[in-house]
Amino acid sequence: MITLVIDGKQVKVNEGTTVLEAAREAGVYIPTLCYHPGLPSDGSCELCLVEIEDKEDFPLACVTPVTEGMVVHTDTPQVRSLQRDVLKRILSHHPCACLTCWRRERCQPYDICLRNVAVTHRCVLCPRHGTCELEAVVDYVGLGEEEFTYSYRNLPVDTDNPLFDRDYNLCISCGRCVRMCEGVRGIGAVTMVDYNGERLPAPANGESLIGSGCRFCSACVEVCPTGALMDKAARWEPGIDREAVVIPCHYACPAGIDVPLYVYLIGEGKFAEALAVIREKVPFPGVLGRVCIHPCEEACRRGQLNQPISIKTLKRFVADCDSGEWKKLSVMLPPTGKKVAIVGSGPAGLTAAYYLAKLGHSPTVFEEFSKAGGMMRVGIPDYRLPEDILDAEIAEIQKVGVDIKLYTRIESIDGLFQQGYEAVFLALGAHRGMKMRVEGEDSPGVVDGASFLRKVNLGEKVDPGNEVAVIGGGNVAIDSARTALRLGARKVTIIYRRTRVEMPASPEEVEAALEEKINIIYLAAPVKISQDGSRLKLTCIRMELGEPDASGRRRPVPIKGSEFSMNFDSIIAAIGQNPDVPDQFNLKVGRGNTIQVNRETLATNRPGVWAGGDVVSGPASVIEAIAAGRKVATSIDMYLGGEGVIDEVLTTERQFDMCVGKEEDFIDRTRVEMPCLAVKQRMGNFTEVELGLDEQAAVAEGRRCFQCGVRLQILPVPLPPTKTREALEEAKVGV
Repeated sequence: MITLVIDGKQVKVNEGTTVLEAAREAGVYIPTLCYHPGLPSDGSCELCLVEIEDKEDFPLACVTPVTEGMVVHTDTPQVRSLQRDVLKRILSHHPCACLTCWRRERCQPYDICLRNVAVTHRCVLCPRHGTCELEAVVDYVGLGEEEFTYSYRNLPVDTDNPLFDRDYNLCISCGRCVRMCEGVRGIGAVTMVDYNGERLPAPANGESLIGSGCRFCSACVEVCPTGALMDKAARWEPGIDREAVVIPCHYACPAGIDVPLYVYLIGEGKFAEALAVIREKVPFPGVLGRVCIHPCEEACRRGQLNQPISIKTLKRFVADCDSGEWKKLSVMLPPTGKKVAIVGSGPAGLTAAYYLAKLGHSPTVFEEFSKAGGMMRVGIPDYRLPEDILDAEIAEIQKVGVDIKLYTRIESIDGLFQQGYEAVFLALGAHRGMKMRVEGEDSPGVVDGASFLRKVNLGEKVDPGNEVAVIGGGNVAIDSARTALRLGARKVTIIYRRTRVEMPASPEEVEAALEEKINIIYLAAPVKISQDGSRLKLTCIRMELGEPDASGRRRPVPIKGSEFSMNFDSIIAAIGQNPDVPDQFNLKVGRGNTIQVNRETLATNRPGVWAGGDVVSGPASVIEAIAAGRKVATSIDMYLGGEGVIDEVLTTERQFDMCVGKEEDFIDRTRVEMPCLAVKQRMGNFTEVELGLDEQAAVAEGRRCFQCGVRLQILPVPLPPTKTREALEEAKVGV
């Protein structure tokens, strides 16, 4: 250990520590703009000058090692004067020269500031601290109204990069980006070059970031102190969630799964650890790996360069090779003796039951059908979600103490309370098909999509006939069409009132339907159904798209005189579903018969009663229902006297390897293709169509990730102590 004195404070640090690091440990701030925790120091900004007794010069604290008995002064008049000189040099080429004005909040933009940064620079904020690092240092050192020579570099701003902009007019030559890329990440895609007597960062090959091997992790953006590197999506105003910009895939997941971490772990071949990360947030990884609508993929930053990571497919891969390793760190709290009734065994109800049981409560799930699973069971065909996958994950939920009662329809909430249940969660789903409101829709042979799929999935014999029409454009419509084909229909036609662009069904499901030769008629809507002998005559009208409606999609408008007719053996109306909420529940309901709740807690208007999933949102997705189940579990636990903490850590693997190295073909790698059953092999059976990835493909796909999440591992830069505007004004003379 070395003992030294900094500003009169005795400090003990390890040998090899720099003066700057010793000061940080002692709580003494030394201004700097090139230093960053975790980066090698190079003293490039020359701002961290200090005075050391028995030394004639003023050394840089970031590169000066401590010695025994050293006496350091960081705040003398000479030191402050030298630091102001350094800041003037730094700002002499910086377009935010207004930073030097004590009244800058009231100033007008300089003509020389081409991007109007003079006024908006306070929006170029440090994502960790919500302030501009350069501005904070200027405030701390205090330039007063000192004048200095200013010249604008007038460098072109690179906005071609799809992820971040590079404006080296804002660069102060600190070199952090280069040291992060080369010294920490091991990539070396940028280097410092001479430019008119200055040192500025540039692509290592002198041409482009892609050509220089950039992996677009944006770690360089994270450490930039001035906004010279800035995320395109950056909006660092107060209240903006930083993860929405930095790791949008994580932010986009309704259940909050740590997507970047588990994708990284798969790329490293750590499959059990990756599954543990997923299981920390959801009890249905195998289900989600097959049927999730994957909003994370839509948000994936890689998709802005070529193709997003196949996140859903990777989730399925690790779920399918589950070793049970995640159970070792899973915790069950002692029994509380509190009983919770959960009405409905869909993803929302079972998720809430799972977490409540782990918290020590005794949840009982009531299901009116013969099998548990809700819409996962009765609304998704086996060729997409095999029964054994769902059974296995429900069995894991039952193992923690969840009791499921089948063939039990609940008609009275009061009756549940009378049975000793202290809380009730209504997860009824949305199983009642909506009417088309056309003449003849009650004719024999016309059925709603939800009822059609439910009968098939519960094992009832269903014969749709040779020619089938399906009305609608959502996933239920696509599932109904593909199911009818597997039941023996020779020709299936989907009729949708908008174009393919507006179809709410998952694009991959639409593509699969087209592969199976299902016909889709766009811009048409039914107007009448009538009997034509033993068949059904469906009369439709052509549509055109008008102005956008409440959904944001262009409203379909009938074209007068464009009616046409077709004959079918059966017609499946899959235009949506509504919840079936018994009137005797005495709950406040709204549009679409959905239960009205407090959006933060999902509590209903009745004390001790919560609702969530499709019964609140209307037909949505499995992942959204799971998210609702998690929220309700938290709310009910707090209502029953708990802390409402359902999160757990199921693996010790939490970190990215900071050093990844350069991979020449990294940007050119394309998305892995999911192997599928041949179309001919799909007919007449419900065998799962998607076959899953092998280990080599999964690892390759995981390694395509930009590893945006590495930014959260980068330590925040220490900012100077805040000085109030009043104190700054008092320190000035003549202002």
